[in-house]
Amino acid sequence: MDTRHVLEKLQATNPQAEIWWDSVPMVYGNWARKVLEKAPLEKKELWRGQLNRLFDPQHPEHTFFRGVTTNPPLNLGAVKDKPGFWADFVQKLIRENPDKGVEQIFWLTYKKIIEVGAKLYLPAWEKSSHTHGYLSGQVDPRDCFDKERMLKQALDIAPIAPNVMVKVPGTREGYQVIEELTARGIATNNTLSFTVPQFLACMEAVQRGLAKAKQDKVNLSRWRSVITHMSSRYGVLGDLKAQADSRGIDLSEADVRWAELLIFKRAYRMLQECKHPSKMLMCSMKISPAMSDGSLASWHIEKIAGSDIVYACPPGYIEGLMQVEDQLKPFDPEAINEEAPKPVLEKLLRLPYFVEAYEPDGMPREDFNKQAALIATAAEFSKAIRTTVDFIAQQFQALGKM
Repeated sequence: MDTRHVLEKLQATNPQAEIWWDSVPMVYGNWARKVLEKAPLEKKELWRGQLNRLFDPQHPEHTFFRGVTTNPPLNLGAVKDKPGFWADFVQKLIRENPDKGVEQIFWLTYKKIIEVGAKLYLPAWEKSSHTHGYLSGQVDPRDCFDKERMLKQALDIAPIAPNVMVKVPGTREGYQVIEELTARGIATNNTLSFTVPQFLACMEAVQRGLAKAKQDKVNLSRWRSVITHMSSRYGVLGDLKAQADSRGIDLSEADVRWAELLIFKRAYRMLQECKHPSKMLMCSMKISPAMSDGSLASWHIEKIAGSDIVYACPPGYIEGLMQVEDQLKPFDPEAINEEAPKPVLEKLLRLPYFVEAYEPDGMPREDFNKQAALIATAAEFSKAIRTTVDFIAQQFQALGKM
């Protein structure tokens, strides 16, 4: 009997591939406990062993997860997971910093969440000689079009721990920040990125930054670069379905998945062909589409298996994979080379939203800030920040400071 977790089987298709935990590390224990409570009786002990291998907070140096990515909604999740702890923490900060307002206390709290998570993964970072164990801390999405504010925040986040990677959006200004951070030897994760033109802009920013770093003899021992494709957000939050409907084109769930995968596969090939030092990261995955026999698939991992990439997997997705693991097909190490059926690609190429994302010259740099999925995701992340700020404001009120 194969006792490996689904993600262990996926990682085995390419030893260089990395599975990352897409959430704040502090929530892992509570999440794993809840998963086991719902586990089928015949799988409870099997799952217990699998979850302990994925991440054991008592022995983080032995974690299966090779990194962590967080974002504002995930950080908010950490606060909601232990509201009493964070309320006490924030109130203590307020008392110790009587000259600081709500936004300033929010930023101190935000950095503390990053610090706690990074320290949990520091043993893995040290054990791997600084190769794995990075944690991504994101600049404020409310400032995703403001270069100076993002750079200031990035330079504040980076020193929190040696294994911190700064998450920067795929806006026009964001790529200027990535270039500057790279030139300083700071690890980066390009987020809010959905299109091949954005990925190319990141690659170019990294190359320019590295050239400057080498010219200035900057220490690059802490440097890494990953380029995130927020896959299902591209298909769900953007204009793909609306444009298809207005043109009388029937897009199935499988067609939407192929649109997302085609963008990713093209970008992956481009990185591989030029031996770029960045690594593609797949996130925002779904368990879909449904198969004709009623079973389920997860094409976001199945059809790119065998690739040398990062898979950033959130708790809900991991639990979903465990629940349907008996329906999933074995992973094919050559799946990354699979092309979409020709009729599907021909259909998608009739949609401007897909063309601008798929073609290397499909979108000019000045239009990055108008990309539909970027705008929607930035708005969602900004709302999470505002909710966290309001949590801070409530602590000021509890202390009679407002």
